[in-house]
Amino acid sequence: MLPTTKRVKRTKSAQQALISLMRLCSRAERSSGDAKRLMATWEVPLQDRAGVLQRLKAERFIDDERYAMAFVREKVNLNGWGEHKIRSALRRKGIAEDIIARAIKEISPEQSTQRLVERLERKLKTVKYSSIYDLKNKLIRHGIALGFSMDTILPHVEQLTRDIKTDKQCDEFIY
Repeated sequence: MLPTTKRVKRTKSAQQALISLMRLCSRAERSSGDAKRLMATWEVPLQDRAGVLQRLKAERFIDDERYAMAFVREKVNLNGWGEHKIRSALRRKGIAEDIIARAIKEISPEQSTQRLVERLERKLKTVKYSSIYDLKNKLIRHGIALGFSMDTILPHVEQLTRDIKTDKQCDEFIY
């Protein structure tokens, strides 16, 4: 049996945290919430955290609006997420509601709907189901998990399942 090693907490001063965060922010977009969480992990003194964050914002290493716009573009284009999932993720990152609203406005409804249909079609090819009802439920749950609203999902699920009457895949599970 191997001896367990204790993890040593790495504390940083405000200056060390500032340098580390500048390095991290120059590589990838970070939100102010990310910076706050990292400073808490590094046990930066509470009275110094606001000053570090203020300096990062003043020198434009951190810009929550820029971060939110990039986050929305990435999640819509690469992950196919819907508005609800994006909004929830940005809230968890500590982004203000007005910034979230502006970033969400940038989503093209047509592009978002197209992504939903693509993801539902892909799911339809791989899902196993015992009835049309079961198939619809699985597609709806998948759409909701992606962050789309029921009003958006239902017409597309109906369209995709309209031509499926009795399918070999369906019959296989009945017998």
